[in-house]
Amino acid sequence: MSHVAALTAEMMAKYDRPGPRYTSYPTAVEFHESFGPERYIQKLDEASKSPDEPLSLYVHLPFCRERCTFCGCNVIVTQKPGVAAAYLDDLEREIEIVAKHLGKRRSLVQYHWGGGTPTYLSLDEMKRVWTAIAKQFTFAPGAEIAIEVDPRVTTRRQAELLKELGFNRISMGVQDFDERVQDAVNRFQSFPITKDLHLYMRSLGFESINFDFIYGLPHQTPETFRKTIELALELRPDRVAVYSYAFVPWIKAHQKAIRLEDLPPRDVKLELFGVAYELFTAAGYQQIGMDHFAVKEDSLAVAAREHTLYRNFMGYTTHPAKDYLGVGVSSIGDIGGAFAQNTKKLNRYRDALAQGLPPIERGFERNRDDEIRRDVIQSLMCNFFLDIRAIEKAYAIDFASYFASSLKELDEGPVPHGFVERSATSIEVTERGRLFVRNVCMAFDAYLQKQDGPDKTVFSRTV
Repeated sequence: MSHVAALTAEMMAKYDRPGPRYTSYPTAVEFHESFGPERYIQKLDEASKSPDEPLSLYVHLPFCRERCTFCGCNVIVTQKPGVAAAYLDDLEREIEIVAKHLGKRRSLVQYHWGGGTPTYLSLDEMKRVWTAIAKQFTFAPGAEIAIEVDPRVTTRRQAELLKELGFNRISMGVQDFDERVQDAVNRFQSFPITKDLHLYMRSLGFESINFDFIYGLPHQTPETFRKTIELALELRPDRVAVYSYAFVPWIKAHQKAIRLEDLPPRDVKLELFGVAYELFTAAGYQQIGMDHFAVKEDSLAVAAREHTLYRNFMGYTTHPAKDYLGVGVSSIGDIGGAFAQNTKKLNRYRDALAQGLPPIERGFERNRDDEIRRDVIQSLMCNFFLDIRAIEKAYAIDFASYFASSLKELDEGPVPHGFVERSATSIEVTERGRLFVRNVCMAFDAYLQKQDGPDKTVFSRTV
């Protein structure tokens, strides 16, 4: 019996509650508008003083032809000609502003196009985005150069162009192959379409291909989800993501099209993840973080075993850069110890750039306590392991006294169920506890512990 199957209804009822996914710490709900364009420019100028330090760069390309009703991303649904071209005008302006303030600091170790659907763009538009970045930045040897693609709209010529440009990692949206599930979420994508693009990209020699799945979608059952995973295993992607569906209709109004009664109940949702865990691990994949799997020879799997895996808004990586740039509407950067998020509104984005300003709407400058807790949470989320001595050395603290309340919460919470094993020198999330790693990390979150902290209903459920 897997550790997922061994979980009880009591554990699920106790620990399946709203909580952050910890793509950042502090989380985005703490961002505020007093951090604006002027402060961001100061942070870029400061970052320019370390010209040899590498960077990561995320480009948000928000356009989709149709809206998937499950989607939680910041997208613009349009089929109007010219909308994307106008957006690229603005994107080029933003890239120029950011690069100017970075001085000679221009080397990228991680570069990612996300969306939306980046392959919504025409071939010429894709070349245009690539050229705008390549004019300003260089790629370090071995850089991760990744893009999200939708098999329903990505052509063979686009795949060829991606290879020609220099992309080496592909993330392919799947979610579920079951037709009833697809109908419920307005995403119609057959296995043959996905297989055709996957095999063609393999023939082109892409270094790594990832599939994205979601569990907890309407009408999913363990039987249907098993078929979806078995089909995927016929293609054997290098990496897979199996995300818990974040049903947040109070934040994403279009999710109201999904009926609550069509979603699998808590115990069935757990079983769905159990199916994925069982099939992928049996096929030789290693669990990475809370919701990813990779073949054991993959660089992510190797890094996880060595406790050197890192995570940012672009996902898990073995190429961490201290500073991270985000361009495009809604994108988030992390520079000089501060998060900075662009406006989500296209008109505000355009207006800011027309004034020669970066379109920053809000952000957050971390203090020392934030940095300490961020490192703790990052290590647990990525590696299921925390080297206490390394934290004590890095920050000159006594871990046991500094985190006394956090450790007490662990002792009264997950530990009795065997979710973590801890000693004076380490904390390790057990196999049973991996599904609840968000809960474990919540014990170290100072903002959740505040009486006046954010309303936890802004978060999706942890399982």
